[in-house]
Amino acid sequence: MSVYDERPWLALYGDQPADYAVEFDDALAMYRAGVAADPDGVALRYFDGTVTRRELDELTDGLAAGLLADGFAPGDRLAVYLQNVPQFVIAMVAAWKAGGVMVSINPMSRTRELSYLLADSGATVLVCLEHLYDEVARDVVPGTGVRLVLTTSGLDFQTRDDERLFAGVTRQRHEGTTDLLEFIGQHRGQTPPPVELAPDDVAFLTYTSGTTGVPKGAMNTHRNVVFTAQVYRDWVRAGRDGSVFGVAPLFHITGLIGHVAVSMLVPAPLVLAYRFEPQVVLDAFLEHRPTFTIGAITAFSALLNAPGFTKDHFASFTSIYSGGAAISPAAERAFLEATGKQVHNAYGLTETTSPMTVTPFGSPSPVDPTSGALSVGVPAPNTVVRIQDDEGQDLPLGEVGEIVAEGPQVVAGYWGKPEETAANLPGGALRSGDVGFMDPQGWVFIVDRKKDMINASGYKVWPREVEDVLAEHPAVRESAVVGVPDEKRGETVKAYVSLRPGASVTPEELIAHCRERMAAYKYPRSVELIDELPKTVTGKILRRELRGA
Repeated sequence: MSVYDERPWLALYGDQPADYAVEFDDALAMYRAGVAADPDGVALRYFDGTVTRRELDELTDGLAAGLLADGFAPGDRLAVYLQNVPQFVIAMVAAWKAGGVMVSINPMSRTRELSYLLADSGATVLVCLEHLYDEVARDVVPGTGVRLVLTTSGLDFQTRDDERLFAGVTRQRHEGTTDLLEFIGQHRGQTPPPVELAPDDVAFLTYTSGTTGVPKGAMNTHRNVVFTAQVYRDWVRAGRDGSVFGVAPLFHITGLIGHVAVSMLVPAPLVLAYRFEPQVVLDAFLEHRPTFTIGAITAFSALLNAPGFTKDHFASFTSIYSGGAAISPAAERAFLEATGKQVHNAYGLTETTSPMTVTPFGSPSPVDPTSGALSVGVPAPNTVVRIQDDEGQDLPLGEVGEIVAEGPQVVAGYWGKPEETAANLPGGALRSGDVGFMDPQGWVFIVDRKKDMINASGYKVWPREVEDVLAEHPAVRESAVVGVPDEKRGETVKAYVSLRPGASVTPEELIAHCRERMAAYKYPRSVELIDELPKTVTGKILRRELRGA
């Protein structure tokens, strides 16, 4: 037996169970139990608006009934292209009630990205913000299998329109679309027929980039969702003392589980504020007094540096976790000094449906004395994390290798990509692509990324995608994109570019070229023009040399 099978971290679980059963067969049953437990309690808070669990159930029933009447069938995909608004949760639950799969799409995605995601997922319904339809989706939808577009607005479900987020925003009606709330209203009062969902059915597709740089739809199953929601409730203390605040974007796996799913399970109110804007978030903290949140350390740093920040903004919190971007010991100390609260570390991927390792609630993560790295926690309950070499063999504790995880949170595979599934999830164990080690007590430390992925403010950027966009510019001969340290984003995108003979272009023009074609977190923040990119004798570009430039 391998030392990892012996699970040396079990002694660190404290009063939390080392093994426990998944309580519900599917996420819809989990949601229904929450409604039954507290039907008149608040499910969602959005600025000055509230939605009770009973109201949420009526809204999702109406939407599900309408979808089925329109031809939506079990197994169909409904794509959600929204910010952190109540409509996101409504659409997700309605998709489950109709027997379907929700596809989460980053609202920063532009035409090229949205086209790929809709085509790859085979979505037949798109729920999107009105302005995103006008700016992006109207040019995309005709070339996809989407046959119903339901549009909505961030102005819905509130009466006090915040000028910092909604200045100049008006309602828009576009030809070929249907207003979401009007569509629900036409079917409100109807109850969709019972649906049978199995633990291994897909609850939602969340897209990630892999070794080839092509986005892959991770198939997060209902079992994955329920299990990780339980981990948040039982081990992270999410929602047990009050409301959950949605700092992370809901389209991201952290928001889907650490905000939406756990709020359904507990049940606890979920507080949403459209998108992350530091001053708006701080004001919402004072207004709603949430008790739990999880987000990237870069987001928390932005809150600490926002004008008017005081320790009182975080006074109501009893549990705060960070994931999506590495925390340095200095950042952890700074947060504690500024807020009086301990930020706990967690680590997971889209393919692990959020956490695979978590710092036990109430205790800080240790710091590795050699590297100075802060631990990302110990394996979650029912989870075995291994450190392996390139041949897939377990390495001794303390040695550096690839982090591999297996457990109830690991996805079934990638949508429509059996070869990628076999390569990245051999035997059902996820090869993370991250390099790290485990100490004798079971604490996991991340040393570096095996792949060339850039992690900017918790968002993952694949260099090849940026390079492909740069290659579309007529002046560009070759390019190489790398991640470089950034105080605010943790890591940011930099491009090294060589030009075609006789061509002329400025770095600013190349940045603008990318900004017009990519999500905001992807385009390079700096471009350096060089005569030749460093290469191996076989012509492979040496990104590692550029990182050290």
